[in-house]
Amino acid sequence: MFNNKTIFITGASSGIGEACARLFAQNGAKLILAARRYDRIQQLADELVKQFKSDVLCLKLDVRNREEVKNTIENLSVPWKKIDILINNAGLASGFAKLHEGEIDDWEIMIDTNVKGLLYLTRHVVPIMMENGGEGHVINIGSIAGIAAYPYGAVYCGSKAAVRLISDGLRIDLVDTHIRVSNIQPGLAETEFSLVRFHGDRDKADKVYQGLEALTGKDIAEMALFCANRPPHVQVCEITVTPTHQASAQNVFKTEG
Repeated sequence: MFNNKTIFITGASSGIGEACARLFAQNGAKLILAARRYDRIQQLADELVKQFKSDVLCLKLDVRNREEVKNTIENLSVPWKKIDILINNAGLASGFAKLHEGEIDDWEIMIDTNVKGLLYLTRHVVPIMMENGGEGHVINIGSIAGIAAYPYGAVYCGSKAAVRLISDGLRIDLVDTHIRVSNIQPGLAETEFSLVRFHGDRDKADKVYQGLEALTGKDIAEMALFCANRPPHVQVCEITVTPTHQASAQNVFKTEG
């Protein structure tokens, strides 16, 4: 399906990013896996090579570091410079507090990762797509939080609202090319998301998903695959996906016990 296509995935060391790597590898893609936890993506790469005979390049990369992103993309060898699909997946929530009581360090982490990191990668990868004939696909992993704010999450919600509008703006900027832009907005997905948000508090993280069957990383990876596999004349602009028992960011039905 994706033979000879190169997919660049950020935040590939766990969750949605890891699931995207597995699914695209299964469908024949070459993979550039980027994350801060290099040991995790190297282990993942070894599995994909063994299972699917995948061609994988691992990059230790902190998307928040502007110069590191620039240098990493510029120093890609020629065989890896033809990037067909960029999956801007690196993102996180940090902290859970009212805006006027929040930790500013948490805000910095979220804005630098969710907004600026996405911008840095897009700024350096889209020109490569333009050089490769003006064809490609940018898939941003947003969030249902970008549609409507919820309590104790104002800055995270704001960062994902930015992803939504940046996706829309990029789509406008590229309307005269063959480069497509998609924004996937998951609801509750059971990954490391809540563990990171609550700074490693496993009990708090587990309670987020108790009482309902949450989405998985694979569910979101399948959405990315769907977007990427449409005919060239079809652009999936936006997908919002939630568990069956979630109607909005705040409207969730949970069973007891």
